[in-house]
Amino acid sequence: MTKHRGSCLCGEVVFEVDGDFENFLLCHCKRCRKDTGSAHAANMFSSTAKLKWLSGENNVKTFRLKSTQHMRSFCAVCGSALPNIQMDGALLVVPAGCLDTDAPIVPQGHIYYAGKAKWEHQLDKLPKFDRLPPN
Repeated sequence: MTKHRGSCLCGEVVFEVDGDFENFLLCHCKRCRKDTGSAHAANMFSSTAKLKWLSGENNVKTFRLKSTQHMRSFCAVCGSALPNIQMDGALLVVPAGCLDTDAPIVPQGHIYYAGKAKWEHQLDKLPKFDRLPPN
């Protein structure tokens, strides 16, 4: 088994995931775009890995959208996305960006792609900069 370590932006919450991920998917649904404020969510999923909070568990808050299966966990101090357990404990969902270690797998696909933002068109063709671009 592999161990992965992660944290929130402010460092108040630190966690460890012990195990492997089966899937890494980029979700373009409206709810995930709202959650992230971006083009898509980037989440890894595991039905066998175990989540252990190393510090700051009391700062982890979870939002569940009524009448849906949609939920997200985040740090109450800085708002960073954090792992959560869904489907009555059957599925661990870990936002890839909250890992401090390299993601162990690459994204396998886009889901709810038909719901993508209208501005998300040929983003790979935009100029690329290693830092903030010049004025």
